[in-house]
Amino acid sequence: MIPVTYPFLPPQEKYQEYLNGIWKRNWLTNMGPLSSDLEMKLKKHLNLNHLLFVTNGTVALQMAIKALQLRGEIITTPFSFVATTSSIVWEGCQPVFVDIDKDSLNLDATKIEAAVTENTSAILATHVYGNPCDVEAIQKIADKHNLKVIYDGAHAFGVEVNGKSIFEYGDISICSLHATKLYHSIEGGLVVTKNADLLKKLAYIRNFGISSPDTFVELGINGKNSEFHAAMGLVNLDFIEEIHRKRKELTEAYDAGLANLKAFKPKWNKNATENYAYYSIVLESEALLLKLKERLDAHEIFTRRYFYPSLASALPYIETQALTTTDSLSRRVLCLPLYYDLTLEEVELICRLMLRIQNN
Repeated sequence: MIPVTYPFLPPQEKYQEYLNGIWKRNWLTNMGPLSSDLEMKLKKHLNLNHLLFVTNGTVALQMAIKALQLRGEIITTPFSFVATTSSIVWEGCQPVFVDIDKDSLNLDATKIEAAVTENTSAILATHVYGNPCDVEAIQKIADKHNLKVIYDGAHAFGVEVNGKSIFEYGDISICSLHATKLYHSIEGGLVVTKNADLLKKLAYIRNFGISSPDTFVELGINGKNSEFHAAMGLVNLDFIEEIHRKRKELTEAYDAGLANLKAFKPKWNKNATENYAYYSIVLESEALLLKLKERLDAHEIFTRRYFYPSLASALPYIETQALTTTDSLSRRVLCLPLYYDLTLEEVELICRLMLRIQNN
């Protein structure tokens, strides 16, 4: 069997070294020394001044919306994981969907301004598959209309735009450190902002709004993470360069092996580095996608329709909306297996099968 993804696990003895320290200290959660150490090491690795390690990417989004005191409408993408939209609704705001760009699959910056109303408070855009949005264009629109910007960078760990971290852009950026991501802490997330005062507010929000043993300064939530998760993050950080190298090698093998497939890859931001988080393709037709997926499933090679269907048409708690480009692309996007333990031989097998299926 070849799954669509498979979590990276470091040598068990490396993780055990951190566990031994947890047992000695008996400090399991509430931002212990490992969690603090992970924050410091991630700031250095990503070249960031401010960063918080939190429970997961969804809580990170909710914290961002709360910290910016957003109300009313938030312009967002219909092509993302459900948490991007559900976090908006969960925080009492209204998602306003804008169609996506046909080449990058990101929020189409040229269509954002037409969706701005007197009730718009922010733009929440996703760097789809880690591919950076048009951050300059989005910021210009936000500045013109006095809007806040949040970036869902769940997939974008390690990506740089114009020589600096993708998380430097917007008022707040978030990242997911879920087990399926290229870098993970089993469960976890990051909240990033350049604003020191906003970071302080987010730190209070992460810990119930507590400022001292008997005082509160914010409406907060339990957004902390455990020492066990931080330990996995610390160990995995030592392997991130090797993970990146291997995923790049596999991606290049797919590119070569699928050159004659009736499909295209999303166009990557020309000013950005790649992190090889996913291998996604847009097939010529939904019929071809379904044919490939069914036949690959029969060979126990599992792919994922990620993201399908469009959030604008799938969620029971918001009014449905037809969006031409999103509806067309979401029906034709397929993510292929990509993970550290995948072999070049398995990629070559997948490519041969896909071409054979397409041509038969």
